[in-house]
Amino acid sequence: MNNIIDGKAIAKKINQKTATKVKELKKQGINTKLAVVLIGDDKPSKKYVKKKEQAAGSVGIEFELFHFDADISMEDIVKEIEKIQSDKTLSGLIVQIPLPDHLYTPRVLNAIKPELDVDCLTDANLGKLVKHTNYITPPTPAAVMNVLEEINFNVKGKEVIIIGTGALVGKPLAIMMINAGASVTTCNEFTKNIKEKCLRADVIATAVGKKDILSADMVSDGTIVIDTGIHFDENKIRGDVDFEEVKKKADYVTPTPGGIGPITVARLLLNTVMCAGRDVKGS
Repeated sequence: MNNIIDGKAIAKKINQKTATKVKELKKQGINTKLAVVLIGDDKPSKKYVKKKEQAAGSVGIEFELFHFDADISMEDIVKEIEKIQSDKTLSGLIVQIPLPDHLYTPRVLNAIKPELDVDCLTDANLGKLVKHTNYITPPTPAAVMNVLEEINFNVKGKEVIIIGTGALVGKPLAIMMINAGASVTTCNEFTKNIKEKCLRADVIATAVGKKDILSADMVSDGTIVIDTGIHFDENKIRGDVDFEEVKKKADYVTPTPGGIGPITVARLLLNTVMCAGRDVKGS
């Protein structure tokens, strides 16, 4: 049995759906446009932005990049974000993170209007996620749920372990899993007995960005392992999971690259077209 999740194949299905929606909206005179704010010259960030631009083009979404120097002030970047989103044709706006240390990330992200926040990182949209009244979902956690849907796995009543509790993946994923009826345990740097917790899991999701944070001896036979972590090792993209060993034990496992990454980008674009058509009847 092939237990390796093909993220590109799942992303392709989502992108086909997105491309269809883009065409439907265009027939109604509505264009779909994504703007990305990039601050500084972080190489991984520039690479990720380029992938988003290429993916947007492939589904017919207009893309605009706003690139600012790393030393831009907090006041100036907030003003620039306000200026960018005055564009009435805009459907979505994201700020590529991480940001330079001198910028206070929550303030920068909260400068984005919630209705344009297709990364779902504003306080308003994260609050809606908690209340289960959200219109769109954070791209990476949504990608995790897409993987489980693809393999017909229902998390209701299942044990889910999430390693990593950041605002980008870990926290929103925990909320989404709880909303779906899972029993969720989150683990951070202070958590004791992580191995013991992982061994009882039906699903393990990692969101740390460190090499081999999840080893094979932490995984029971038949577990589903989803790796959302990303870091660079000798200029190669790696995940959190010791993939070659874990794949021998897990029922399903996502590779890095080629796993969650493509699905995340696809979900971002789907969010963008959903926001574009939000006021259109039947969208």
